[in-house]
Amino acid sequence: GGRYSLPSAVGLSVMLSIGPDRFDELLAGYHAVDEHFRTAPIARNAPVLLGLLNIWYANFLGAQTHAVLPYSQYLHRFPAYLQQLTMESNGKSVRTDGQSVSYDTGEIYWGEPGTNGQHAFYQLLHQGTRLVPADFIGFSEPNHDIGEMHDLFMSNFLAQTAALAFGRTAEQVAAEGTPAELVPHRVMPGNHPTTTIMAGQLTPATLGQLVALYEHIVLTEGVIWDINPFDQWGVELGKVMANQ
Repeated sequence: GGRYSLPSAVGLSVMLSIGPDRFDELLAGYHAVDEHFRTAPIARNAPVLLGLLNIWYANFLGAQTHAVLPYSQYLHRFPAYLQQLTMESNGKSVRTDGQSVSYDTGEIYWGEPGTNGQHAFYQLLHQGTRLVPADFIGFSEPNHDIGEMHDLFMSNFLAQTAALAFGRTAEQVAAEGTPAELVPHRVMPGNHPTTTIMAGQLTPATLGQLVALYEHIVLTEGVIWDINPFDQWGVELGKVMANQ
């Protein structure tokens, strides 16, 4: 499907836009993760481990959605890219042998960049009743000189992951002088699952690594669920009916 086509000949338009040197860097990033996935032992294989975590969240802990939260405005469309990659690949209800699955497959991927999400839906992540695993993607160096803004941005990145992990107890809230009637409302339970993905800087190579990482996560999940992540018959049906 087209969701896997960026590093193929279909990527010619991207190469013409960014130039062959940058496209080669993108492909090098892909290749690095491809080789890691192919050769690394399972205990140290990042796509396999992350895929297994997603299986754990979805099939054992009941998570229905998965948030992707890049702390870079350049990646503001990355969650939407992953929606097609993950949901078109693993949104299946039939195993490779043609029998119906007896378990949930696929996850609903969504997200927004950085502080946009903090002031929109992070409230639900911190204090809601639904389990939402979240991937935080950040970079230690900005792509342009923006002064202290990048440090402030990454301070929020680190603070949010820590808050989701450790929360805040009633004792801690009360010790801050919070009125007793407000203490329950300000308690944060913590223990929310997050994955932190950090890189030095967002470059074509880094982007290639990120896309390849999620592609192999999708494949890992598809193998475990025994479904085919490379077709999309649900999409095809709509096309056929539209032409009738």
